[in-house]
Amino acid sequence: MTNNILFICDQSSLCLLVLHDISAAFDTVYHSILLHRLSSHLNLQGSVLEWFRSYLSHNLLFVSANRFSTSPHRVLCGVPQGSFRSLLLFNLYMLPLGDIIHRHGVNFHMYADGTQLYLSASTLDSRTTDFLTDCLSDIKSWMRANFLQLNVSKTEALLIGSRQHLSTSGTGSINIHGCTLHLNKPVRNLDILFDPQLSFLPHIHAMTCSAFPHICNIAQFATASPLRPPKNSHYTHSSP
Repeated sequence: MTNNILFICDQSSLCLLVLHDISAAFDTVYHSILLHRLSSHLNLQGSVLEWFRSYLSHNLLFVSANRFSTSPHRVLCGVPQGSFRSLLLFNLYMLPLGDIIHRHGVNFHMYADGTQLYLSASTLDSRTTDFLTDCLSDIKSWMRANFLQLNVSKTEALLIGSRQHLSTSGTGSINIHGCTLHLNKPVRNLDILFDPQLSFLPHIHAMTCSAFPHICNIAQFATASPLRPPKNSHYTHSSP
């Protein structure tokens, strides 16, 4: 994705990056929809499909406290976590979303529960934001139909480009679905800080500040005097 953004900037264009997060993503994967996805999109049939059905089905949930337990309930959603299968099944669950985004001509990358949308624009105007708003509306509708929900509080946006293009854009924020997104502040994308010039200097600075206390601790251990045995203790040394 970084390479694609740099290519857009090399074409003397601005790149608008929007980052989305899904609330409780792995817990809201509906089993019946996932099995339909496996059969319709991947054409899995027979024993292979039944293996996935067995893996997801027949799980019960109950709460037990102080020798009292609730009645067991069948688990109808969620993928078992703690295994690579959870990420794989979630990605398969999200397969149709890519077709929806492609219809709007928006570039995207998806990793786990994070979705990154980015598009190029010569100038950031109402036409560009309306174009993106239409895409986000279809994304929200699809997620609602598939029992998923965008975490609006974690939605971030960033306008990337050269200093010259950013200075002439004159836009510090955009409003999408009633949410104001600031475009000139670094955003965290998969634990990496992206800045408007894509220099990664804010990320380097953050990593340096995080590592500095640990380096100081290591330096104290390295410069400390070696431990000496207490007085009146028996200490023997054997040569190798």
